[in-house]
Amino acid sequence: MKKDIPGKGAILQRDRETYAIAPHIPGGITDTATLRKICDTADKFGVTALKLTSAQRIALIGIKEEDLDSIWGDLDQKPGAAIGLCVRSVKICPGTTWCKRGVQDSVSLGLKLDALYHAMQLPNKMKMGVSGCMLSCAEVAVKDIGIMGTPKGWRIFVGGNAGARPRLADLLVDNVESEEEVLEIVAKVVAYYRNSGCEMRIGKIVEDMGIEGFRREVLGG
Repeated sequence: MKKDIPGKGAILQRDRETYAIAPHIPGGITDTATLRKICDTADKFGVTALKLTSAQRIALIGIKEEDLDSIWGDLDQKPGAAIGLCVRSVKICPGTTWCKRGVQDSVSLGLKLDALYHAMQLPNKMKMGVSGCMLSCAEVAVKDIGIMGTPKGWRIFVGGNAGARPRLADLLVDNVESEEEVLEIVAKVVAYYRNSGCEMRIGKIVEDMGIEGFRREVLGG
């Protein structure tokens, strides 16, 4: 019986014969040359459909197993971490780079987080989101680590989950003034989770300890 092929970023489809892949497009930000390459490759191999995903990627659906290596060769891109126990995606809103409502630079911060953490192996999957304002288009309240821009800086949330056991994230820190400080705090959260021994998502740790206990354990004070 065929299964997912994590090493090739290939997810078995409903027909139990073909696969879907999704090249990594950090923050969903790309250029026309990349889009043309994806379209040309899809046409060449006769993929069934292209799907814009909730993780800000473009999935190529309906690929034969024997074509996977050739398709990745033509795309010349890294797979998006769509399966496996790892940092799956960093969802990023347009922030002050483009959006008239943005109050913080979510694109700059989000791309730095993506470069640091995308596909990092962890005890369970982890999703991150960065929103440049309190409208939260990156849905930070249902991310394992969510970061929201406010007029006073950044809010950092932990423990959110939009999956089979939905959970709203807890506020870990408010009014963080700089990207550097945000990155330091996120690094402490990720390091703690990696070494926690917990095989559930990070929200389970927050639930068990309570947010105040989690804050003391991870950040001190």
